[in-house]
Amino acid sequence: MGRIFEKRKASIFKTSAQKSKLFSKYGRQLYMAAKNGVPDPDANPALRAMVEKAKRENVASHVIEKAIQKAAGAGGEDFQPARYEGFGPGGSLLIVDCLTDNNTRTISDVRNCFNKTNSKLSANGSVVMSFDHLAVLSFPGDDEEKVIEALFAADVAVEEVECKDGTTTVFAPPAEFFKAKTALLEAFPGLEFEVQEITFLPQSSKTLAGDDLVVFEKLMNMLHDCDDVQEIYHNVELAGESES
Repeated sequence: MGRIFEKRKASIFKTSAQKSKLFSKYGRQLYMAAKNGVPDPDANPALRAMVEKAKRENVASHVIEKAIQKAAGAGGEDFQPARYEGFGPGGSLLIVDCLTDNNTRTISDVRNCFNKTNSKLSANGSVVMSFDHLAVLSFPGDDEEKVIEALFAADVAVEEVECKDGTTTVFAPPAEFFKAKTALLEAFPGLEFEVQEITFLPQSSKTLAGDDLVVFEKLMNMLHDCDDVQEIYHNVELAGESES
């Protein structure tokens, strides 16, 4: 699991155009987190985690504040989550998570990306079963026993704890994310997480080459260009994937 996770830690936002997409993505996610709870990070763990994640991605403070203030007001967009699954080039598997205020537009945009790359959308559940849905917390350290003790003392369900090359990674069910994070911060004062997210990790990975790789990268680029697309998970090992 850890090896696959390391190969999936890729940063995709590098150009100014992608930066704009990044701000738009976090604007929606922050809005939804605030709207579904309370527009106060101190009283809303989900919003607080999203604010922290946005800051790590260097999202401008005014973007964060604007999204929260927008959620605190009356009205506003009514975004809903939408998930699409599909098969890409060379037998690759993809999960596409969106936030949308128009399902017809979103499915049309996503389907267009798949159709133009000879890929195929599939029924819900047909792809996600090949992934593990997990909370992932990674931080410097190698005291596996102490980490496990801290998590068990806080009654946190844990899938796996891995210590490798001076880094400890905790894999837990998504519902345990905030409990696990709190337990670790209390047990290790001053702890700074390198990774803290809820994600889909492929149970096995696939390597593409030649035309399959070219078309897969085209599919990924097209999906990233869709305004409603928030996250894309896949099982393909891409050269240079080392950071998230």
